[in-house]
Amino acid sequence: MAEASSLVGKLETEVEIKASAKKFHHMFTERPHHVSKATPDKIHGCELHEGDWGKVGSIVIWKYVHDGKLTVGKNKIEAVDPEKNLITFKVLEGDLMNEYKSFAFTLQVTPKQGESGSIAHWHLEYEKISEEVAHPETLLQFCVEISKEIDEHLLAEE
Repeated sequence: MAEASSLVGKLETEVEIKASAKKFHHMFTERPHHVSKATPDKIHGCELHEGDWGKVGSIVIWKYVHDGKLTVGKNKIEAVDPEKNLITFKVLEGDLMNEYKSFAFTLQVTPKQGESGSIAHWHLEYEKISEEVAHPETLLQFCVEISKEIDEHLLAEE
């Protein structure tokens, strides 16, 4: 049997965006149901299942297309820090749990120093159910793509 540590992984990426850190963070905390308007070919919906938008402990159901397949994820908001423009979602149920024992997404958006725009930092932490399961690089790329589309949407709103 493989050691648990070989099944545990972390992936990170940064995306330069033109929108302010606060506005971008706000899309995931207060307006996640609008994310599908910004990324209609990727995210098909976001529903509040329990609690309040942007509040720790709330349950959100995301419907999205990943690797060409309509996918569903029931996520719990684990952390929100408006000062740091940070939110963490832990996946409770859904398609990802067919391949992972645990999965969490953290998004932190920081203003660029001395210039306009921000950096969206995505951090994925997971534990695969077996060695045969691939690391979620395509999901990390998905995060990059939706970040760019949300950025364009926010700029068009101004």
